[in-house]
Amino acid sequence: MADSSTNSAASTGTDTSAATKTAILELVRKYDKEVSPYRGFQPGVTPILPSGAVLDEDDRAALVEAALEMRIAAGVSTRRFERLFARKLGLRKAHLTNSGSSANLLALSALCQPELEDTRLMPGDEVVTVAAGFPTTVNPIVQNGLKPVFVDIELGTYNTTAERVAEAIGPRTRAIMIAHALGNPFPAKEIADIAEEHGMFLVEDNCDAVGTTYQGKLTGGFGHVSTVSFYPAHHITAGEGGCVLTDNLALARVIESLRDWGRDCWCEPGENDTCHKRFAYQMGDLPYGYDHKYIFSHIGYNLKATDTQAALALTQLAKLDEFGAARRANWRRLREGLDGLPWLLLPSATPDSDPSWFGFVVTLEQDAPFTRAEIVNFLESRRIGTRLLFAGNLTRHPAYLNQPFRVSGELTNSDIVTERTFWVGVYPGITAEMTDYVIESFRDFISKR
Repeated sequence: MADSSTNSAASTGTDTSAATKTAILELVRKYDKEVSPYRGFQPGVTPILPSGAVLDEDDRAALVEAALEMRIAAGVSTRRFERLFARKLGLRKAHLTNSGSSANLLALSALCQPELEDTRLMPGDEVVTVAAGFPTTVNPIVQNGLKPVFVDIELGTYNTTAERVAEAIGPRTRAIMIAHALGNPFPAKEIADIAEEHGMFLVEDNCDAVGTTYQGKLTGGFGHVSTVSFYPAHHITAGEGGCVLTDNLALARVIESLRDWGRDCWCEPGENDTCHKRFAYQMGDLPYGYDHKYIFSHIGYNLKATDTQAALALTQLAKLDEFGAARRANWRRLREGLDGLPWLLLPSATPDSDPSWFGFVVTLEQDAPFTRAEIVNFLESRRIGTRLLFAGNLTRHPAYLNQPFRVSGELTNSDIVTERTFWVGVYPGITAEMTDYVIESFRDFISKR
């Protein structure tokens, strides 16, 4: 029989620690208010960042709570976030990773695995992608021994077209891997139809477009597999982090194995014998009964995230719709405020879409009496942060000069982007007052030309 005094002591200890944790978290929230007061916007003094995380006391408390509980590896928060995020995007499975770049690597690597049998991608196969984008959409193609086929984009939407993708398909083309540009979706339904018609895979890089819809459907759900980034610049953040999502449960299992060292076992960290036959497998040339926790069925990685990251991602996820509304409002305000200015090609949404914008992109007309460097330097002098449209034409970068690739058609617009395009921020940390100052600064610069 248990000693009642022992039970009472244990209960008292639990109650005390719970009370201590509550007190700590209350202090954390108080601390957040003390160190994060709104000091007002001072034009030309307060930086207007192109992107960044918007964090509040809930985020700070979530991080501290995870630390108090010493959740230093993937665990309960990771699994909860994966379930909720998959549900939010309307997909069956989500796997949290340590970055969006890792998510892209996992997504494409999964399509090269033997479980896919005759449909698997093989070295030398071609993957259609966009020349004007971010390198980690393209790097997994090269890293898996596949060959990128670069297509051009449209100015204004900064996405490629279904026609360009269709024209790029050759005898060895087996997949398409494209990112939605700055939150603006590529024609995902039409390109998914092309992939289905030709028996090809579609990998949808959704890192800049969480919350965007195309033809009434959330992006991330058109491809066989999609990816997201939770870097601070993105729609929600986990500090670092990313995610791979799919509706295909067999493919999800492969993705999980590749992320988790390539092991065959699917036990969560700290768990044993989930399959109830841990010592009853015969795989490869291993002896019968070899511990399933240490049987490796893929050439994998350790690309997992931690519960600390997931704790932050959970509080951020609750604000995703609010963040998306702020991004849309900031973008519309800029679009209306800059409309009619000479020499600036302003962005436009892909038809039949509702973008959750990542940035507001501007291209200088060819006859502009000033250079990109001049207007960017002017904006930066006013503490208005700018960014180029990522890499511009990737084929011109030293990393790719000696890599095998094919170009379909001309890359005229990708070159224009490289020379004359930049973007400013619309992220939720930018207020209407800040946006009006950005508009005023553009107008001041143009009026003096």
